[in-house]
Amino acid sequence: QVQLVESGGGLVQPGGSLRLSCAASGIVFSIYDMGWYRQAPGKQRELVARITSRGKTNYADSVKGRFTISRDNAKNTVNLQMDSLEPEDTAVYYCSASEDGMYYWGKGTLVTVSS
Repeated sequence: QVQLVESGGGLVQPGGSLRLSCAASGIVFSIYDMGWYRQAPGKQRELVARITSRGKTNYADSVKGRFTISRDNAKNTVNLQMDSLEPEDTAVYYCSASEDGMYYWGKGTLVTVSS
């Protein structure tokens, strides 16, 4: 059974930082592309950052230079370091694992950026 479990969300002030983590089980983690998506209230889910099985990364324009995605294949985890957070970053953040067109999703973790 595939499980993706996110952690690290919470309330942070504008300009602050958070680090999200996603622990994966039930998959051969190293061959999967991993991603972080987010969905704000009333909006569609959007890609935030993605890291391929080979370590290539790409980011949404809105987070470039502020967020960093990384993976640890030995621990089956993918992380998202979020710095200089803005109120517009408020959303539920979801971890995804994809390989050959198959996607798995976590249940999400809420990030709220507010003073």
